[in-house]
Amino acid sequence: MGSGISERLRLQRRDFIAAVAATGFAGISRAAQPATIVVVGDSLSAEYGLRRGSGWVPLLEKKLRDEKIDARVVNASISGDTTSGGRSRLPALLAQHKPTHVILELGGNDALRGLPLAMTQDNLSQMTQAAQKAGARVLLVGIQMPPNYGADYGAKFTAMYEDVARRCKAAVVPFFLKGVADRPDADRLFQADRIHPTEQAQPQLLANVWPELKKLLK
Repeated sequence: MGSGISERLRLQRRDFIAAVAATGFAGISRAAQPATIVVVGDSLSAEYGLRRGSGWVPLLEKKLRDEKIDARVVNASISGDTTSGGRSRLPALLAQHKPTHVILELGGNDALRGLPLAMTQDNLSQMTQAAQKAGARVLLVGIQMPPNYGADYGAKFTAMYEDVARRCKAAVVPFFLKGVADRPDADRLFQADRIHPTEQAQPQLLANVWPELKKLLK
């Protein structure tokens, strides 16, 4: 009788150790999975007017390699896209790529088209919440409007990104074009349309995004 109980205890102990080991290895496997970063943006992220591979998103891929961060980048940006367009595309992107991180760089075209600010803010909020619900960390990339849009509108537009980030507990880059559009010699860093930054400006765009993204990757 004692021998039988001892044998059962030994087998139970063996099974318990095996289960713990399996759980541990599964955890390690999950931790080793690379991050997937999906960039949902407009022409500022879609390399409009630039050589392929010279935009800030390809530069981000190189930065991740240099920093030895195991991550895959999916650039789902479309020139001319609005927050409404991004919102309609996002569910399929989340289902297809299952991102760990989502960068939202949208809103500029909403302003250029005179779309209601409340609609833009709602779209950004809904996109942020959808990405978070899918398990992704979100980084909002803000745009500021030129002075000719009016001081009041410009201030509200700028504050919109930080407001969405605060309400949704997301990260934010307040001004994507910092160090580019606010320079005394800004004209030389923009293409002829005076809207899209040149290839020379792309490293600065990445420099604006990287500190906040790096925090999320940790």
